[in-house]
Amino acid sequence: MNVLHMKYAVEVAKKGSLNKAAETLLVAQPNLSRSIKELEAHMGIAIFDRTSTGMKLTPDGEEFINYAKSILSQIDEVEKMYISKYPRQQTFSISVPRSSYIAHALVRFSRNIGKNPVEIFYKETNTKRTINNVLDTDYKLGIIRYAANYESYFKERLEEKGLTSEVITEFRYRLIVSRDNPLAKKEKVVYKDLTDYIEIAHADPYVPSLSLAKVKKEELPDNIDRRIYIFERASQLSLLSGNPETFMWCSPVPKKTLDRYNLVQIDCEENEKIYRDVLIYKNGYKLSAIDKNFIAELKRSISETF
Repeated sequence: MNVLHMKYAVEVAKKGSLNKAAETLLVAQPNLSRSIKELEAHMGIAIFDRTSTGMKLTPDGEEFINYAKSILSQIDEVEKMYISKYPRQQTFSISVPRSSYIAHALVRFSRNIGKNPVEIFYKETNTKRTINNVLDTDYKLGIIRYAANYESYFKERLEEKGLTSEVITEFRYRLIVSRDNPLAKKEKVVYKDLTDYIEIAHADPYVPSLSLAKVKKEELPDNIDRRIYIFERASQLSLLSGNPETFMWCSPVPKKTLDRYNLVQIDCEENEKIYRDVLIYKNGYKLSAIDKNFIAELKRSISETF
C-alpha cells in the first residue's frame, strides 16, 4: 500500500472534494483522482461515493479512513523521533552510592543539558542494587563502592556478569561532624574519641562473599553503642547538621556542601582502609554524548573535592 495515497485519501475525506484536496496537497486533480482509484483497487473496496455535491465516504471508507489516520499519526511520531529537524529526547540514567561529590556533579551536569527534550534518572542505593539496576533495568550507568581488599571479588563478579568497569577514584573515609561538635575542635581524632557520640551509618553495605552481619562488623567499629541507620543522604546531612552529638564516616564532601550544612570533615589517623568508586556499564554499550558530559562533571568534582 502506498502511504502517499493513504494521505491523499485522508485529505479528500477531510475536504469532501477532489478539487479542494488537490489545492491543499499541491497535486493536479487528475493525478489525485487516479491515486484514489488505485488505492481503492488495491484495497478492494470503494472508499468514496462520487456525487454531484462531492466525495462522500462509504461505510467501508469510513472504517478505512479511521485506520489510515491512526497509521499516519504513528508515522508522524516516528518521524519526530528520528528525523533531524525534530530534536530527539535524550535519556540519562545512573545508579550511584550515596555520596555528596557525585550529587555535586549531578547539579553541574543539570545546568548544561540544554533546551532539547531530556529525561534524567538518578538513583542512590547500595552496590548490589546498582549492579542489578544496570543488568536488569534501564539504568545505563552505575557507580559501585567497595573496600580495596575486596577488589578480586568484585572484579570477578563484574566480569561474570558482562560488565565493563573503570575505577574513577579511591579514598579513605573521613569523619563528618557539625561545626558545633566538640570533635571539630580537636587537632587529632582517634577511634576512642568517638565512643560517646552517635554514629550515622548506612544500613545496607554489601560484599558478595560475606553475610550482611559480617560486613557490618568489618565496616563499623565495635566501640560505638549508639547508631542511627539511614537509607538516604538528605536525612544524613540534616542529622549531622542538627545534632552535634552525631558523626558519620563519608567519602570526601565538597566544600559547598559542608558550608551549606555547617559541617566539617576530619581525618582520622587510625583509619587506613581504602575504598574505590567504580563506574560500570554493560559490555558493548557505547557511551552517549550525555553520558560523557556527566562523566566529565564527575571527574571535575573529584578533582576539586579530593
